[in-house]
Amino acid sequence: MTTSTRSVASRAGSFAWWVQGVRLLRGEMRRRWYLFAALALIWVLAAMRVFVHHAPLLPVMVNWTPSIPYSLVYVDYNDRALSRGDLIVYAFEGEATQQGFPGLKDQPFFKRIVGVPGDTVTVSSREVFVNGVSVGVAKTHTFDRRPLDPIGAGVIPAGYLYVQGASPDSFDSRYRSSGLVSVRNVSARVKPIF
Repeated sequence: MTTSTRSVASRAGSFAWWVQGVRLLRGEMRRRWYLFAALALIWVLAAMRVFVHHAPLLPVMVNWTPSIPYSLVYVDYNDRALSRGDLIVYAFEGEATQQGFPGLKDQPFFKRIVGVPGDTVTVSSREVFVNGVSVGVAKTHTFDRRPLDPIGAGVIPAGYLYVQGASPDSFDSRYRSSGLVSVRNVSARVKPIF
């Protein structure tokens, strides 16, 4: 057998192997269609997460975190009159997005407004105060042992809010990496249902 004949024979053998593999895959797909359907669904959901906005405008919101003690809230996207004590949903834009947590960018957060423009924020030994009223103690580290710094003292500027969760572990304005919330990032006011 000549070299060119061997080359043609090896290419034909490679092609036959490929055709046989395709036939086996088709057979597997017919027998286990449900597994391939589940895999396709996962890929479609992943693509939607990338290309479709992740916070659909629904009239209710379910909270499963201890940041606020309500499980179900009504979301009012049209009411933009914000004041101290209001519960809000906002898109996260804090420093943490540049400090190793890029997945937090634009994620919807659910907190209560405790400081409005003109209020004074002070810090004493990691305890944070708004207008002299304690709003919590800043922890020293995250759950994965990354250091946390408390927010800097100062006056809340126009267009910003100091927000707080109900849990002592809440990631809120106590921390520099979360910071003050821009009013333009507030999506809606919420009203507790239960």
